[in-house]
This record gives sequence, structure tokens and C-alpha cells, in this order.
Amino acid sequence: MSTTIQKPATTGSAPAAPPRTLPDEGRIGLRANLRHIGALMRRNLLQIKKDPESMFDVLLMPIVFTLLFVYVFGGSIGSSLGGDRQTYINYVVPGLMAMMGMNIATAVGTGVNDDFRKGIMDRFRTMPIARSSVLIAKILVEMGRMLVATAILLGMGFLLGMELKTSVLGLLAAVGLSVTFGAAIMWIFILLGLSVKTAQAVQGLGFLVLMPLQFGSSIFAPPATMPGWLQAFTDYNPLSNLADAARGLMIGGPVAHAVWLTLGWAVAITAVAAPLAVAKFRKRS
Repeated sequence: MSTTIQKPATTGSAPAAPPRTLPDEGRIGLRANLRHIGALMRRNLLQIKKDPESMFDVLLMPIVFTLLFVYVFGGSIGSSLGGDRQTYINYVVPGLMAMMGMNIATAVGTGVNDDFRKGIMDRFRTMPIARSSVLIAKILVEMGRMLVATAILLGMGFLLGMELKTSVLGLLAAVGLSVTFGAAIMWIFILLGLSVKTAQAVQGLGFLVLMPLQFGSSIFAPPATMPGWLQAFTDYNPLSNLADAARGLMIGGPVAHAVWLTLGWAVAITAVAAPLAVAKFRKRS
């Protein structure tokens, strides 16, 4: 179906202008969709350029977390791993890659909520563009921010003495896996940002979800040191699978099971959350 915008008839003898037809989202072709996504990505990047402070979390968070966990917990947890602080650096940095995507995903949810509050999203919804292109463009830009954060994290890790014991291809695979999973989580937070009234609510709910997932995983400490009930939780925690897969790809060890579980989680989350987010974007008043 096409949406017809009727223009009021003009007075006098001049004939009325023919109605202008706006194509439905379902009739917008792939090439047009890609063009819309590119234009929206450029708009989001220009926003970052005008507000460079929005990059502070990406630039500083990897540095702060790496220094904090390495020098506060590195000695004790490194001993439990059978080594020292150097051992813990090799353990925690791949795990922190999983954490980067979760924290950036929270910012996506608050950003979408704030755009609706300012009326920006309402303008987008009046345009003859695919509704999904608005959200996809935002996720692609945030994936770029996540790559920047990951690069800084790895730079800090190598500066502190982390060793890459596999290969550059293994490192790139770990980065790609982390970004893929992070993009899936962003759909959840976009849906959350579209469902609650304020950005503060997005941050509060995100904190309640992220804290148990992050600290109840193998990101910061080996599950063997945890109580039995918590070990059972970490076994089913997708962040543990991602952290274990990144470690295997970067420092060696079995990776196939953890990689496939992580990819399965990413596909399942995207398949459920993305259509719900797009539908909520269309209907939100």
C-alpha cells in the first residue's frame, strides 16, 4: 500500500496539483535502503564531531578498567591462576573485550531515548525511509565506537605486557566476535530505550542487568574460584562464552564450542530483539 498525501485544492481556475505519493517501507528497494543508512550514519558521525565529549567513554573507559583490574585484582587473581599479575593481564584483557560492547550498548539505549525526547525520531518517522534504517545506522556507528574502544583496550594490554600467543588472525577473530555480540546486545538496549520514558530509566535498568552478567561471568575471575551455584550461572552466561572464546583465540586453548555458542547467542538475540525494536519504533507515540 502507498500513503497518499492530499494537497488542498487551490482557488481560481488553475487545476489542483496531483497528489504526491510516498512509498511504503516495504516498497523501498535495497539500494535506497543502503543510501538512507549511509546518510543517517553520516548524520550520527557529524553529531559526534560536533560533540567530541561523547567519545570520552570510548577513549577513557578501556584505560580505566584495564588499570583498575590489573593493579587492584591482578596480584591475587593471578596467583589463583597459578601465576602473577602478568598472567592476569593475559586473562582479563580478552574478557574486557566482552565488557566493552555491553557498556557501549547502554549508551545506545539512552541515545535513542534522548532522540525521541527531543523530537528527532519523530522527524525521521515522517520521511519516506525504511524505519529500520534509522536504527541500523545507529548500530553501525556504535560498532565503530566499539572498535575504537577495543583498539585502545588492546593497546593498553600490550603496553602492560600482554602477550599474543596465537596469531594476528586469532586476534582479529576475537575482535570481530566481540563486535558481533556487542551489536546484538545493542538491539536489546534500543528496545529498552524505546520502551521506557527517560534516559535515566534506561541507565538504571541497564545497570541492574549488566552488573550480574558481567561479574557473574568468567570476565574477571575464573569460575573455579566461585561457589557452585554461581559456577552454574556462569556456564549459561553468554558473556562467559564470549570471554572464553576471545581468550582461546588470543592466548590459545579450545575455542570451537565457545565461539559457536557466542555466535548462536548473537543470532538468537538479534532475531528476537531487532524486529521488536523496529516495531516499537514504528508505534511509539
